[in-house]
Amino acid sequence: MKIIDLNKKINSKKYTVASLFAGAGGLDMGLELAGFKTVWANDIDKDACATHRLWSQADIVQGDIGKINYSEIPDTDIITGGFPCQGFSLAGPRKINDERNKLYRYFVKLVELKQPYAFIAENVKGILTLGDGEIMAAIIEDFSSKGYEVYPNLVNAADYGVPQDRWRVILYGFRKDLEVKDFKFPEPFPYKVSLREAIGDMPEPKPSDVCHASFSSRYMSRNRKRGWDEVSYTIPAMSKQVTLHPSSPNMIKIGEDKWIFGEGKTRRFSWQEAAVIQTFPRDMEFVGNLTSKYRQIGNAVPVKLAEVIGKKLYEVLEEKLSAKDLAQKVGE
Repeated sequence: MKIIDLNKKINSKKYTVASLFAGAGGLDMGLELAGFKTVWANDIDKDACATHRLWSQADIVQGDIGKINYSEIPDTDIITGGFPCQGFSLAGPRKINDERNKLYRYFVKLVELKQPYAFIAENVKGILTLGDGEIMAAIIEDFSSKGYEVYPNLVNAADYGVPQDRWRVILYGFRKDLEVKDFKFPEPFPYKVSLREAIGDMPEPKPSDVCHASFSSRYMSRNRKRGWDEVSYTIPAMSKQVTLHPSSPNMIKIGEDKWIFGEGKTRRFSWQEAAVIQTFPRDMEFVGNLTSKYRQIGNAVPVKLAEVIGKKLYEVLEEKLSAKDLAQKVGE
């Protein structure tokens, strides 16, 4: 059974999406809820692709995107992707062409060739300050030269119904002929969802569903616990770094960058709890071993944040494309 019921969409028209670096499909699932339809998706992670296939109707292609011919990717209304940024350097904006950034360049080239109405890219907060902001300026210039107005937005998922602090940069790119000006990301919601609301009624997990690896010195270098009436810390992709369940005792600071556990039972979030905090459906299945499940969950865009991203995109496209259609009819 599909988790996403396509018959329950509020919007009648479905804009199509090609999704790069899709993972388990957090961004795609949110966009589907906002009225889009992902028709093609890619990721190099075999388990993530298998998970994506469990709920999606898209053509899911597993493999290195850099080795896929552009012609094999269908033309779509939207292109999305959270491109890696390992090669971006503090040395200056021209490091944008570093060989390690070949996946970023693939994304840019695909947008140039396909000329979708819009693209969405997601990245970590730090990309804004790399090279004193010159890297982001170079990225905007790159896409601008391909015919797009680019709007970077720094957002915290906790402001949009996601029970965790998770700062990310969301880039919207609109084809220049749509004449999108002064784009604004939606205002934060008037409330935040607490851990109690999100996972307070979830049963105690099986031991096999929780990472029991030893706690490294890195882990013990800062507080890793939030209370029931707070939002979680960011859900990470590395199982060993997953933060503590609210039922765990408070951590105690004993020195600079050094903490210890208080008395009582200490445990990390289970993968199921981590998935719910990422706002995946409670009955969402993930393929693979425990480490793989945590990785897929931590790498994902939270579904509810993705839905907010998608609703705003849908609103802009409906407004601009309707105006464009009207102008064409008047001119005929």
